[in-house]
Amino acid sequence: MQRVCFVLQVKPERLAEYKERHRSVWPGMQEALRETGWHNYSLFLRNDGLLVGYLETENFEQARSAMAAREVNARWQREMAEFFVRPENLLPDQAMAPLEEIFHV
Repeated sequence: MQRVCFVLQVKPERLAEYKERHRSVWPGMQEALRETGWHNYSLFLRNDGLLVGYLETENFEQARSAMAAREVNARWQREMAEFFVRPENLLPDQAMAPLEEIFHV
């Protein structure tokens, strides 16, 4: 199982609404994540907007591609896009660049 961690930047003025949206993630979105191999997926948010994501999956690129093919994900990404500082105008799921794991127990 591959452990994946990534960081994104939420706009500070959108933090409250971003947190509220994640209190009620659409059931179809949650189902799609599970079906495409996103396990133990968690998001952590610092008060300056630093968002840290963590998940476990057999193959991150395959899991990400499978999600990209889901209509529910396309809708979610469009709705979430304006919450983020977006390098090169990428949608949030396209901007997820896995960090190098340097230690694990």
